[in-house]
Amino acid sequence: MYAHIKGTVEEIGQDRAVLEAGGVGYELQCPQPTLRALRLGREHRLYVHFHLSLSQDVMALYGFETKEERAMFRRFLSVSRIGPKIALAVLSNLSVSDVAAAIFTGNAAAFDRVPGMGRKTAARVLLELKEKVSPEDMAGTPMAAAAAGGASMDMRSEAIEALVSLGYDGVTAGRAVSAVPECGRVEEMITQALRELASRGR
Repeated sequence: MYAHIKGTVEEIGQDRAVLEAGGVGYELQCPQPTLRALRLGREHRLYVHFHLSLSQDVMALYGFETKEERAMFRRFLSVSRIGPKIALAVLSNLSVSDVAAAIFTGNAAAFDRVPGMGRKTAARVLLELKEKVSPEDMAGTPMAAAAAGGASMDMRSEAIEALVSLGYDGVTAGRAVSAVPECGRVEEMITQALRELASRGR
């Protein structure tokens, strides 16, 4: 129904913004990264998803800074028992690259910081979206190159699990391992990931 809306930013709220375009104010619910990109009084374009819930008799517009965010939002809506609220919460706490990496490596812990999303729901997401993400969703990280080349994700999964067991949260562990090039042994990958974390001051 809508591809995008380009207009002046009139309001920025905690979870939504209003864009005025052609004399109409469009209220769009947005993830936090999109809201942070907006500036009051400035012209901006948001990619839009129109959602109609027949069961709840609700219509709503959702706005995204990038096409990739919108595409990932739509993928989450395809998962059983996942609605716009959780899908938006995911993209408020994880980047598209974070989500794709979590799915490729089976990293359910990456979703721990998403309100209202427990491990059972995370496991369902990993299962149902496994065939719907691509290496391109990981934005050119070493992990993307490994996935595109058909390399096994098992070693990276083990490295992430090891970092989580050391007390790192799932997203932090996933980002560190994503930044590591291919290694011959999982121990080497863990060591390099720890160096990456140390360089970031984690």
